[in-house]
Amino acid sequence: MDTWSYRDSTWVRASDLMGYDVEATDGTLGRVDAASDALSGSYLVVDVGSWIVGRQRLIPAGAVTGVDHEAKTVRVSMTKDQIRNAPDYDSDTWGAESRTAHEDYYFPFSQ
Repeated sequence: MDTWSYRDSTWVRASDLMGYDVEATDGTLGRVDAASDALSGSYLVVDVGSWIVGRQRLIPAGAVTGVDHEAKTVRVSMTKDQIRNAPDYDSDTWGAESRTAHEDYYFPFSQ
């Protein structure tokens, strides 16, 4: 499985996922603040709100295990702690180097 591609292409048009709740394997962790559906570069940016103040986490599309459009929920293959310990996401510095750091961290969770 590609870390940066959704497991099922019928789930998404990235703009459809904005505002959806994100469910980790152990509970809700935040909402989708932004999303990308670029070929081999898809990801979600999650506003984790109250438990990491002022922080966002980028989750590569390969970690998404399901989307429920009726419930407006995206499920991911990670715990809240795994996401909490992920590299910070900053749109101003997003590039090849930060993408590699995210890919190295998230690769096991997108399998």
